[in-house]
Amino acid sequence: MAKHVEKAKVESAAPELQFGGVWKYEPAPESTDHFTIAPRYELFVGGQFVKPKSGEYFATIDPATEKPLSEVALAGDKDVDAAVKAGQKAFPAWKALSGEDRARFLFRIARILLERAREFACVETLDNGKPIKETRDVDVPLAAQHFFYHAGWADKLDLLFPGQRPEPLGVVGQVIPWNFPLLMAAWKIAPALAAGNTVVLKPAETSPLTALRLCEVFQQAGLPPGVVNVITGDGGTGAALVRHPGLAKVAFTGSTEVGKEIQRAVAGRNVELTLELGGKAAHLVFEDAALDQAVEGVVRGIFFNQGHVCCAGSRLLVQESVHELFVDKLRRRMSRIRVGNPMDKNTDMGAIHSKPQLQRIRELVAAGVDEGAVLHQAPCELPQKGFWFAPSMFTGVAMSHRIAREEIFGPVLSVLTFRTPEEAVEKANNTSYGLSAGIWTDKGARILWLAERMQAGVVWNNTFNRFDAASPFGGFKESGFGREGGRQGMRAYVRLRGGLLPG
Repeated sequence: MAKHVEKAKVESAAPELQFGGVWKYEPAPESTDHFTIAPRYELFVGGQFVKPKSGEYFATIDPATEKPLSEVALAGDKDVDAAVKAGQKAFPAWKALSGEDRARFLFRIARILLERAREFACVETLDNGKPIKETRDVDVPLAAQHFFYHAGWADKLDLLFPGQRPEPLGVVGQVIPWNFPLLMAAWKIAPALAAGNTVVLKPAETSPLTALRLCEVFQQAGLPPGVVNVITGDGGTGAALVRHPGLAKVAFTGSTEVGKEIQRAVAGRNVELTLELGGKAAHLVFEDAALDQAVEGVVRGIFFNQGHVCCAGSRLLVQESVHELFVDKLRRRMSRIRVGNPMDKNTDMGAIHSKPQLQRIRELVAAGVDEGAVLHQAPCELPQKGFWFAPSMFTGVAMSHRIAREEIFGPVLSVLTFRTPEEAVEKANNTSYGLSAGIWTDKGARILWLAERMQAGVVWNNTFNRFDAASPFGGFKESGFGREGGRQGMRAYVRLRGGLLPG
């Protein structure tokens, strides 16, 4: 892809890399109403798209139709090594660049991403299966927000860590999941670059297209070669990246099982690590809550993105006095959820992302029925092709049921009851996860009392699944450690040295 940036002046910070200078920005000439998906995508290493040394490719498909979208390069060990070495080569000059100049690059990326928002939303929906109104209204704007927000920190790191001297770590290996491909890429790349690190990103095998298209944005913004490298592939590619001795940090978002494997892989090495893993979040709905508002929050909490959300509100704890009324309202609301073509702007819930994920959902739903819970499913006609599952809710759920303990990662809600706030906290915390929770009540004092006792990294009050780049996100227990976003997220990408004492 041609770069649409004209360099008016160049200041070289290293012989092989060009940084800084004054740039004249020109918008991309391509239409925002039309886009194409190339028949084949290569790896992005050293600022260029290059063929994989492995010589292998794999197909990525549209989950709504099961039709192939494109062939994507499968990176092997040699490709991973080349990407890490490109990051190492770029690191000294990128680190030496002023925070103000790094911020300019991040601002350019954010602006171009917004300019190409429609294109990115369409590609994300086709490759992932989520509704276009979610990619258009949530994913792409929030991804741009992360670049804008972290650009603001790039020249203020000394203010962020007063009395200390923050330094970048080096080459950061980042592995992201398939549920929010573009957003997770921005979530991880933006703070790493703002702090002065270089990046090797490995997107999920089943949803790589927006990460690769983001590489075009990096080129268009004039990002120096090697600062960000993107390698596509399967679990073997991710494992090779995590094991590479040239990394200074690993950041992973994904399943708890893989997170544990990564933790074992970096043990004993001088490698920083942050993990954002699974969850089994609880909504606590009290009798004094605005019930209609709470119904909308519960629906958003579990059916947003087909339930493919680590912090999805998959457990609903309702106070006994309003249980029947609330469940009745919830069933009526579920009946109005529109399931179908993700590219239709009126669709509420799209396709399940992959066949293995659909099989996992079906397995756990069958287990819920076998264990005695009562299944309620929204009446809807599902397409014949593709991977689909109706919005589902279980009542009569016991804490011992698998559907109350295991992460389903699909549009399935488990309903339990409680009598007192103390019982609500006990049940909400009775899980191996600790990522998020939601509280629905009209009493501010109760919110504060509950929030102090909830074992969750994020606690939403009278809302759910609301995100902002300035807010830290992360969990406890088997939901991982470390924070992403906000001031706390920046801390994960710097090494703090002792500062000078006044006088």
